[in-house]
Amino acid sequence: MSRQKRGTDLQYWKSSQPSAQPGKLRIIGGEFRGRQLAWSGEKRTRPMKDNIREAVFNLVGGWLKGKHVCDLFAGSGAIGLEALSRGAAHVTMIERHFPTAKIIRNNVATLGVEHRTTIVASDTFFWSRQFLANGDILPAKPWAVFCSPPYDLYVERRQELLTMLIDLLNASPPQSLFVVESDERLDPALLPRPAGWRMRQYSPAQICVWRPDAIRLGEEPELADR
Repeated sequence: MSRQKRGTDLQYWKSSQPSAQPGKLRIIGGEFRGRQLAWSGEKRTRPMKDNIREAVFNLVGGWLKGKHVCDLFAGSGAIGLEALSRGAAHVTMIERHFPTAKIIRNNVATLGVEHRTTIVASDTFFWSRQFLANGDILPAKPWAVFCSPPYDLYVERRQELLTMLIDLLNASPPQSLFVVESDERLDPALLPRPAGWRMRQYSPAQICVWRPDAIRLGEEPELADR
């Protein structure tokens, strides 16, 4: 194949690919309500849709005050910063894609919350193992763990994801909160301690919430809406 032909083919391939369109996300509630966050438009970050994020924080927003948030697979950082806006004490956001982690840092600087955030440019699975290995420095206050990975990981690395959630849940202090976003390819019954989760469907997403106080408060834990 000639150099000219290869160049033409490459140009055509590039022109046929969907381009990333930078955009804006907004904080929905709390201290920073209405403030905008930059988003790269990269498909890999797949931010939770505004209406789903609003529904999730309607469910758990009252449980966030004073908690240490772990935003796994942080992507745009919108979930972690939304939690911070609603009273979380500190948020650790883990995002392996370096350019996206840089955008999160810029969003944090825009909100002026550098002292309440930790941004880790690392693989989430690796980070969780290191995090749990350092038992002496684990946050003593209750955690709020948000797990919103690319949905394909529930197929490609399902057991690794479930093991990570088991280990984090087992290590978490009392009164901790867990929120898992997936699609229908994750059976909620596979989650650790399945009796403690409540599931809500926001097609194509399904949201599973672990609220350990639910039983003591007289709420019937459930894995699906009735």
